Amino acid sequence: MAKIGEGGVAGIAAQALKAQQARMRVIAENLANANSTGAKAGADPYRRQVPVFQPLKLEGGSVSVRMARVANDPSPFKQEYNPGHPAANPAGYVQMPNVDSLIEALDMKQAQRAYEANLNVLETQDAMEKRTLDLIRK
Repeated sequence: MAKIGEGGVAGIAAQALKAQQARMRVIAENLANANSTGAKAGADPYRRQVPVFQPLKLEGGSVSVRMARVANDPSPFKQEYNPGHPAANPAGYVQMPNVDSLIEALDMKQAQRAYEANLNVLETQDAMEKRTLDLIRK
């Protein structure tokens, strides 16, 4: 059976699983902070985080993917009129995070599907190897 650290199918899928798991953590953090404003007027709210992926060379020349880092989303903050809020500016506007919950939910669904697909690869490979061993024993 191929080990996760190897460059075969299992190694490729395992690295992709790790990358998607890390991506889901970033998305969950974004969703958790979708309404986190600054503590006082003029303070920046939570800034959306974006996972940055890069190719990962494995043993035997195989290539998978890994999350290299997390970057700040440079898109502008939203403005919301709420003069009673502690973070409101003199005009009564509060800077809100640049997180769109709908986009985050869609990204989460995509990450979950990619995770499931890679998990399916590992399960299929395991089943094929078990079946091969059964045939050899007979």
